Amino acid sequence: MSEFEHLKIEWPTKVNEQGEVVREGTIDGNYAVISINRPDRLNALTDQVLSEITRALRLMEVDGSVRAVVLRGTKDFTKKPAFSAGADLASAFNSELKPNITWHMALAMRIKHREYDEIEQFSKPLIAAVDGFALGGGCELVLCCDIVIVTDRSKLGLPEINRGIFPANGGITRMAERIGTNRALRMAMFGEPIDGQTAVDWGLASWIAPAGEEFEKLVHEKAKWFGDAPTTALYVIKKCVKFGTRDIQLGLMMEQMGFGINQVSFDAKEGIMAFNRKVKCPKCGGKGKFEDGTTCNVCQGRRKVKDTPHFKGI
Repeated sequence: MSEFEHLKIEWPTKVNEQGEVVREGTIDGNYAVISINRPDRLNALTDQVLSEITRALRLMEVDGSVRAVVLRGTKDFTKKPAFSAGADLASAFNSELKPNITWHMALAMRIKHREYDEIEQFSKPLIAAVDGFALGGGCELVLCCDIVIVTDRSKLGLPEINRGIFPANGGITRMAERIGTNRALRMAMFGEPIDGQTAVDWGLASWIAPAGEEFEKLVHEKAKWFGDAPTTALYVIKKCVKFGTRDIQLGLMMEQMGFGINQVSFDAKEGIMAFNRKVKCPKCGGKGKFEDGTTCNVCQGRRKVKDTPHFKGI
């Protein structure tokens, strides 16, 4: 994937309908990883970086082997760990747009919004794995993701006010949706970052883990779960929660239509059939008891248990 100058892409193995491997992957699971790879700039964002992220997501959106995506900063940091320290202020606007013309600056932000909106509207589960700084535009990128996992050394914030500007890449609006008006105003108006535990307590993040192996294990565990889960149902849930909640009546109609979409999927049928399907208890081997004569604590002596569904994805 040489077309991505500032990203590292990790793919799962892909097989065709005949079961032949058409791409050898490096990920143990049905998910991909996008790593922002500008360690010398703390993974600061430029228009090119954002464009590369959306291009990568477009490829993953139609790739059947990818059922979830992890977005993160590179593990190979040279200064300090960072998801992204924000917009690269040394990067110039499009040369056709003049900073002294009001509507040109509004257009510049509209162009950025296209990228952030596309990331937010990605159809599959998107996990932000945040280790270190997620500030300004980097924090706004986190807000476009569905699930956020942080480390104990993470710092998330909207510090733009300290430079006489403000988080205009959707940060104010999305932050208020995530953590409420008062906390969003506090973060944006004072520019003070919060740590990983506060992000969890405020509802911005879902999980926290110590940096290093425990964090990597947690990210893999959650991404792998998505990769084995019923993707049509996840698609409907994501759209209803992120967009249906903006208008409750519209959201309720989206649930009704989404139910119709999901019910004809293989995953929905497989889940219901597996619920009613009995298989030999894996703990006692279908004997109901262990060698010492005690009753199996899984099947309670019934020898069979409900089957686990085997989801195929979309």
